[in-house]
Amino acid sequence: MPIQTYNPTTEEIVRTFVELTDAEVIEKIVRAEAAFLQWKETSFAERAEKMKKLAVLLRERKRQYGELMTLEMGKPITAAMGEVEKCAWVCDYFADNAEKFLSPEVIVTDASKSYVRFDPFGIVLAVMPWNFPFWQVFRFFAPAVMAGNVGLLKHASNVPQSAMAIEAVVRDAGFPEGVFQNLLIGASKVEAIIGDARVKAVTLTGSEYAGSQVAMQAGRAIKKTVLELGGSDPFIVLDDADLSAACDAGVMARLQNAGQSCIATKRFIVVASRVEEFVTQYKARYEKIVVGDPMDEKTQMGPLATQKILDDCATQVVKSVALGAEVVIGGSRMDRKGYFYAPTILKNVKKGMPAYDEEVFGPVAAVIAVADEEEAIRTANDTPFGLGASIWTKDVARGEKLATRVEAGAVFINSMVKSDPRLPFGGIKKSGYGRELSHYGLKEFVNIKTVWVR
Repeated sequence: MPIQTYNPTTEEIVRTFVELTDAEVIEKIVRAEAAFLQWKETSFAERAEKMKKLAVLLRERKRQYGELMTLEMGKPITAAMGEVEKCAWVCDYFADNAEKFLSPEVIVTDASKSYVRFDPFGIVLAVMPWNFPFWQVFRFFAPAVMAGNVGLLKHASNVPQSAMAIEAVVRDAGFPEGVFQNLLIGASKVEAIIGDARVKAVTLTGSEYAGSQVAMQAGRAIKKTVLELGGSDPFIVLDDADLSAACDAGVMARLQNAGQSCIATKRFIVVASRVEEFVTQYKARYEKIVVGDPMDEKTQMGPLATQKILDDCATQVVKSVALGAEVVIGGSRMDRKGYFYAPTILKNVKKGMPAYDEEVFGPVAAVIAVADEEEAIRTANDTPFGLGASIWTKDVARGEKLATRVEAGAVFINSMVKSDPRLPFGGIKKSGYGRELSHYGLKEFVNIKTVWVR
């Protein structure tokens, strides 16, 4: 099966690559194992020096890498360059903190000395998605490699040049050969890699289906997994919310990356007494969104990444409207070349509609009216997903109290949900398990080893 760069703005194939053979994949695994045996013996200072150099290179080349992302999946160039900057941040963060986070933990027992140390696993396979082609990789790479592991990347098949660029910049930063390698392969080859005894763990960011398949394959091989899957994040607007601030944040929360983000807000749950005012203010902001060529720095929203994503989004809207949802703005594909879907707001969204029940991976905001905060919490939790959530209220104590009742891996009060190297990131329910980032993420792929001395 060919691996292709497909420009979603022009609908044209840019480049086609040949998939690695099984023998070539084995060669890379052998190389990774040899690299691990040396890399695990390096000091944190040596690892940090290379990671810091990598951060410098990312910042220097942010335009180059940003344009690559924009070409392959349609992210507006300003957002793409911002993504590269964030990758540099995560490299700096773990370079600065990994040694402290992984220092042996002394525990007083009846032993002369007892402590816990954190030793690297070995080869970690990362199966990554296309929607944040650099950030998803680096938020795995930086902590895993600083912990002493080595990585194999199976990136999404529509962003092969991004994957190749990441491998190259890691090499340019001075990391030894084999510490990080890109695998130009399709999904069909993943199971065999997971089954290889030299591969010790798997991390995946992607769809619920992909996560279930990887978890099943890793479970069969009894290997550690971390899964970050889909989301249908609620954005709860209470009766005392600052609507202007909520609407300002709500635009980016829903339309960033053309809505193609696991932690993008999907459902706007608004107390009925404020819902019409909210919709009016929110629509006014949507009317100002600049949709167009993602290489133009004035563009705020580009195309969806593929024809299938566009078709799926359109179908979900059509079905929701047929069941009674009302289109406030948008609601159709844009009349232009490329996979553009108009920024869309649906109101009167109710349970049983795709816009309520499913993850909509596109620029479609579903507004759901509720009677009060109790119904708001019930509605927020009425989803198989549990990734992130926002609560909007002027009473911060009220917001914090309600946050304890929201079923999600993260709750942001008076802000949109976002990832941050300093904070753990991940979900519950069908949004996956395990954590990335922070000291929690750093410790996902280490052997938490007890040492007891008499």
